[in-house]
Amino acid sequence: MTTTTRFAPSPTGKLHVGNVRAALHNWLLAKREGGRFLLRIDDTDAARSREEYVEAIRADLAWLGLHPDGEERQSARFAIYEAAFEKLVAAGRLYRCYETAQELDLKRKVLLGRGLPPIYDRAALALSEADHAARAAAGEAPHWRFLLDHDTPIAWEDGIRGPQHFDPRAMSDPVVRRADGTWLYMLPSAIDDAEMGVTDVLRGEDHVSNTATQVQMFVALGAVPPRFAHEALLTGAEGKLSKRLGALGMADLREAGIEPEAVVALLARLGTSDPVDPSLDAAALAASFDLTRFGRAPARFDDTDLHRVNAAIVHRLPYARVRHLLPEGMGEAAWEAIRPNLAHIDEVADWWQVVTGPIMPPAFDEETLAFLSVAAAAAHDLDWSADPWREWTGALKESTGRKGKALFMPLRQALTGKDHGPDMAALLPLIGQEQTLARLG
Repeated sequence: MTTTTRFAPSPTGKLHVGNVRAALHNWLLAKREGGRFLLRIDDTDAARSREEYVEAIRADLAWLGLHPDGEERQSARFAIYEAAFEKLVAAGRLYRCYETAQELDLKRKVLLGRGLPPIYDRAALALSEADHAARAAAGEAPHWRFLLDHDTPIAWEDGIRGPQHFDPRAMSDPVVRRADGTWLYMLPSAIDDAEMGVTDVLRGEDHVSNTATQVQMFVALGAVPPRFAHEALLTGAEGKLSKRLGALGMADLREAGIEPEAVVALLARLGTSDPVDPSLDAAALAASFDLTRFGRAPARFDDTDLHRVNAAIVHRLPYARVRHLLPEGMGEAAWEAIRPNLAHIDEVADWWQVVTGPIMPPAFDEETLAFLSVAAAAAHDLDWSADPWREWTGALKESTGRKGKALFMPLRQALTGKDHGPDMAALLPLIGQEQTLARLG
């Protein structure tokens, strides 16, 4: 069977780093097996879903290079849910309930006060058809619960957490449909996974209890449950769950100058025992993706790490990848000379101005000005088609006796206005003879 994974965001907001990590890991798992990665827009909540968020989700995935092999929208699948609903009702796996939120809260408090698990008592199962008819006549619409099979223990081999066991007697029958007919998450998700041929569900550990319930839903639907794996959630650099992580979207990262390759490189390995390797492309990351490498401890996300990885990524980006982002007139030689000094691509304009000018050199003392005058005279006779920097500094070392910092720093400062920067051997040909002589005065 073809490995099929899915990413199922709700379009009630923009993707944040936690969402993207889940999407990326599902994409990597599918690609490692030569399988399919599906995007499912979970938009059953019509009141909160927004089309602008659907478009933003697609755009963010495309920016990251996570192109789905198919897309579905839950809002277009209500007929499928209705058919499955009717079958489950006929099979006695769904039942009608009428308790209000306040009544359920009171029941939970009573149970907790007695030291008992706060699970639903299944009181609605005692209602007769006459009771239901009377409530319908009074204008009361039921909500629906899924009837867990108390005689069948729930177990699965989790791809990250190992063997998992749940006692259904200690679990509440979940509400799957509201009184107004709208759906909650659990049942439509299981129906979709079965209908769409999803073989592997990789998601956060906050879904473990949902999985326990959905295992029985798959069986009730006559479907084989997919393989499940639950990864530890992200934490912030401060060592606890960060509210900011829930708001750190891809637009924020783009604005901060982060490249998609850096996001992929960091999040692909975050939570595993493998080091982050900026040299690996998406195909290599997919080939090495291994659920057994994930740990149970929370995965730590740190902006500092992301910017460090970003710098390493930028230093490797080929000219063709960044050409459209560079200042007018900046060619491949300039990019290769300047990129080792960049942490973010948007810094390139400042370094390109070092080449094109104008620059602001420091005020030099008389001795340094005399040295620069000698340097200017020597620059007239350089072979600018070969390696002018090596030839130039070699001649100046011999004629002035200067070496090391005393030789190189005044030349850098006069030609770039800075104390540090790209390799002067690469930069000098870009500045050219005319500008060199002009800057040396």
